[in-house]
Amino acid sequence: MKITAFNPLIVTKDSAPIVKLFEELGFERRHDLQANTGEKDIDSIRMKDANGFYVDISEIEDFSLPQDLTLIRMNVDDFDEAAKELEAKGFTNPKGDHTVDTKTNKSAMFRSPSGFAFDLCQHIKE
Repeated sequence: MKITAFNPLIVTKDSAPIVKLFEELGFERRHDLQANTGEKDIDSIRMKDANGFYVDISEIEDFSLPQDLTLIRMNVDDFDEAAKELEAKGFTNPKGDHTVDTKTNKSAMFRSPSGFAFDLCQHIKE
């Protein structure tokens, strides 16, 4: 498994105040991506500061949790290989085999036995 990026990801119903906070902390927008998973619309914002640190913020309008969710985003070069490696270490996908598939990425949450979670993601290059 080759990790290609590793940074925090905040999932929220309303990204505007979070983006504002990170801008005030010195982060700048690198890019925005709007995608539809077939189930949900997702607006993802990638931000970077002058020291090279990244934070991703994903807004999902019908996000059903009572508060924001913070994950560790782990981009990899091979989703299936990485998923198998995490599962062998006891990680589970809370949605079974469900993945979020868009034209630019494949991702899923994987929760560790102790409770922290990765957003495992592979970018699809066109």
